[in-house]
Order: sequence, then structure tokens, then C-alpha cells
Amino acid sequence: MSATDLSLCQLLDPKVLANPYPLYQRLREQDPVHWDPFLHAWVVTRYPDVITVLHKYTADRTPTPEQLSAMGCSSLNPIAQVMVKQMLFMDGAAHTRLRTLAAAAFSTRRVEAMRAHIQEIAHRLIDGFASKERVELISEFAEPLPAIVTAELLGVPVADYPQLKDWSATFAEMLGNFQHNPDRAPRVLQAVEEMTLYFRAAIRELKKTPREGLIQSLLTAEVNGERLTEEEVIANSIVTMVGGQETTTNLIGNGMLTLLRHPESLAELRDNPALIQPAVEELLRFESPSQHTARLAPADVVLGGQTNQEEAGRDRGDGGGQSRSGAFSRS
Repeated sequence: MSATDLSLCQLLDPKVLANPYPLYQRLREQDPVHWDPFLHAWVVTRYPDVITVLHKYTADRTPTPEQLSAMGCSSLNPIAQVMVKQMLFMDGAAHTRLRTLAAAAFSTRRVEAMRAHIQEIAHRLIDGFASKERVELISEFAEPLPAIVTAELLGVPVADYPQLKDWSATFAEMLGNFQHNPDRAPRVLQAVEEMTLYFRAAIRELKKTPREGLIQSLLTAEVNGERLTEEEVIANSIVTMVGGQETTTNLIGNGMLTLLRHPESLAELRDNPALIQPAVEELLRFESPSQHTARLAPADVVLGGQTNQEEAGRDRGDGGGQSRSGAFSRS
């Protein structure tokens, strides 16, 4: 077996990406804790091992500007300066502090208050193409719906949603296969600079004229005298914007394609709308828009009979060290 047979670098092939599950199955069956020399990471695919990685390994995995500079990659520092302040890449006390401060802004009450309005937006978009014989679901519905909702949730002008969508798609590369596309770094750097300026201007405007929205809630959140810095508000507005759009767009697209491939399930949903909510949960599991995540092993550990220092060290030509784990699970 060649080194590429089980490598996740195959996901760069559109044919493999369209149906990655045979690759995941081979990984689970042949090498469930697999050292991928192309990713310089362990790929973990069996459920118990995935749970161990998610619960016991660290999410604090983003290189700092200092680390990037030491590696000769200081040009990427503006990206790192944003990502190290995002809740997604924090552990322990830092994560707890940020999550506690942000909790009020992400309240269930706020989401419930928006439910009827989100339905109005969805109906308006559907009315725009309901009479057509054919519709391009992604561009006419799956992209604008979360983009409009996210703009309203953040409290920025809804008219800006096409620009927010473009930035989100660019920044999402940092959470996907960016490491395989270094030629796109200038575009990502430009997007980060533009987003930072955009949200900084929005904060200045909100300080002069407060209005309802997530940015305002993040600015005013206070717990035991602690408040978020302006840089933290910007960084977490960005990750909320990106996460709220990309995953929703892809869930709608993946979900509709799956239902079309399973017409009996589609017919069942049409006959019984009460099944829609559990169907969405099942589609999130069955054809997830987010296929993997990553953690760092906090020390030399054994997982699935593999010791993280052995293969990682061999790949680098030394004796060991901390390595990254990618966690995949699909039951």
C-alpha cells in the first residue's frame, strides 16, 4: 500500500470529495489511528478513539504569530492574530472566560425571537423561484438565507450580506484545506484585513448609536467585572459569521441532495412535516457539512495501539514530539 492510499490528501480530488466515505471506511478497517505523512497529522476514525481525542486533547492548536515568525511565515501573522482570539481554538480557563462572556449573546431567547423572522426570509426567497421550472438551490437559497440571517444576527446592514458571504467563503479555507493551497494566502490575508476593518468600523458606529445585535451584546457583556476586548469582539464576530454561513449553506445542499437520492424519505417528510426537525438532526449526522476537526496531543500518548511520537518522529527524522490528531466519526 502506498503512502497516498489512506491519506486525506485524496479529499483534494473532487471525485473522492463527492463520496469520501469509502476512504473513511478503509481507514477505520485498515488503520484506525493512521499517521498521514502528507498532513503531518494522525487521522483517528473509530468512535471510541474520536471521543478520547475530543475530550482529552487540546483545542489550542492555532500557531501564534511568534511561532509563525520562528518558522519563517511571519507574512501570515495577521491571520494568526485573529484566530488565536477565537473561542473555537481555546481550551481551559481561556475558553471558559470567553464562553461565559459570550453566553448571553448566544441565548436561546434571542434565537427563538428570530425564528418567525427567519421563516419570513426563507419564504421570501422561495417565493422568488417557486414559479421557475428549474432552480439553482445553492445560489438562490442556501447561500443567501444564512448570509441574510447572519447579518441581522450580528446587527450589521443586511445589504452587506454578499460581501459577508464572500469573506466567509475565503476565510473558511483556514478551517479546511488551506495548507494545500499556499498560493491563496494573499487572498485570505486581504479578507482578514478587510473583515477586521469592517467590524472595527461597526463597533465604532455601535458605540455612538447602540442597536440590537450580536456585536452589541459582545461589546456590553460583563461577568464579574470581566469584559471582552475589542480585538476579541472582532475575532469572534468573524468566526460566528463564517460558521453561521458555511455550515448552513452546505447542510442545505447536502440535505437536499441526500433526500433526492432517497425519494422514499423525501416522500415521508412531505407527508409528515413533524419529522422535519429530527430529519435535520439525522442529516447533520449522515452527511455532515463539517467532516473533521483537529486537536493536539498534550503529551506523548498511546491511542489505538499507536504512540504519537513514533510515526511523527520518524516522519520528521527525530525521536518524538507533540503531534496533531484529526478526529473523524461517522456511524
